[in-house]
This record gives sequence, structure tokens and C-alpha cells, in this order.
Amino acid sequence: MEFHIRCDPNEISRYVFTPGSHSRAKKIAAHFDDVHIVSESRGYRVYSGTVAGIFMTVSSTGMGGPTTAICLEELGHMGADTFIRVGSCGTMQPYVDCGDVIIGAGTFRAGGTANNYLPIEFPAVPNYFITRALVDAAERLGLKAHVGLGSAGDAFYAPRGDPKFREVLAASGIVSGEMESDTIFVLAALRGWRAGALYACDGTATETKPVWCEEAFQQGEENEIRIAIEAMKAIALADGA
Repeated sequence: MEFHIRCDPNEISRYVFTPGSHSRAKKIAAHFDDVHIVSESRGYRVYSGTVAGIFMTVSSTGMGGPTTAICLEELGHMGADTFIRVGSCGTMQPYVDCGDVIIGAGTFRAGGTANNYLPIEFPAVPNYFITRALVDAAERLGLKAHVGLGSAGDAFYAPRGDPKFREVLAASGIVSGEMESDTIFVLAALRGWRAGALYACDGTATETKPVWCEEAFQQGEENEIRIAIEAMKAIALADGA
């Protein structure tokens, strides 16, 4: 029995969606057939069910690297090896609108947890096969998705530091800003797992989480969930073949 996600390992799939939000985990699970709640313990909410006959799991991770790392480690102990983060993000780019979906191509490591696993020089990059599956799924569904580099830190309210450095990151093409992908990508690399990420944007390059963005964000959240599930189906079918 794991310390935090307390359940029978037989109830955990190798294919896992890892949103930070409990409510988003519930929304993903609503797309499953035969869904049931597996665990509600220490801030983690875990559901399992099937999609087109494929056994899948979704677990909320909470916010930031520490809770995310614990979540993935314990799911990995129970047999999970394929993870898609279904998250939310801000943006540094003026061409990204509220509700747009962004598929992560790599992450600037501004958090702390991943540094306890691999040194800062190690790149935080998703698995190519997972990323390709997300891009292909968006195209099949006819849903708009940007693909680009992001930044992940784990101190939301910390002082932002030199504003000129943020300008440098924006100029270098950084599209998204969130709190978990650096940990997920680094941990997956070390443990030999496959991981990818996509995010629905909940702000603009000049405003963080504005109220007027909420309706567009909710639509973007539904779009990213559809993309993630379509991609995971394709991944599972390819594994079976």
C-alpha cells in the first residue's frame, strides 16, 4: 500500500492523465465508461474506468512539483508508465488567446523539485511519441493547438525577479507558464516512463486569470480533455499492435 495514494494496484492503469485540479480530474473521468473513484487520500483524487474498452486512470496531482512527484512515483510503483498532464497555464505570447490549447514541447526549469532528481543542466522534455500523439489527436478532432516551449516554477506568489528576464524568455519563444511539467518530464526521463503535457490557457500575455477569460477557458479545458483522451487511445492501440 502506497503512503498517499492508498488503493489496490490492480485499480491503476498504465495509462494515466495527471491534471493538477481535482475538478478537472472529475471532468476527465466523466468521459470514461464504467468509471469509479479509486482513492481520495492526502489531497489526491483518483478515478479509473475505460475508454473504448481501454483501461485508463486519472489522478489529480495538486499544485507544484512536490505533490506532483509523489503522485507520479506512487502511480509508477503501481504499474503506471504513460502520463499525460492535462493542465492550465498562462502565456507570454500575444498571439495566444484565452482558451487556446498548448501542447508542451519542453520546459524551462524554474522549479525546485526536479533539481533533487537530475541536475539543472538536464533538459525537461516530453516523450516524442506522446507529443506526436497529442498533435495528431488535435488535428483529427479539428481543434486548434499551439506547440511550443514552456516555463514551470513552483512558487506562484514569489517575487518575479528581473522583468527583463521575463522579456528574454518571451523573446525566446516561451509560450506557456505553469507549475508541474518540469517535474513530470524530468521524473519520467529518470524512471523510464513516457510523459507529455498540454494546457488550456487561462490568461493573456498581460493579464493573469482575468474573470472575462473564464468562459473561453472552460471551452479550452474541454478541448484539451478531448485531445488528451483521443491521444491516449491512439497510444494504447499502438502499444497493443
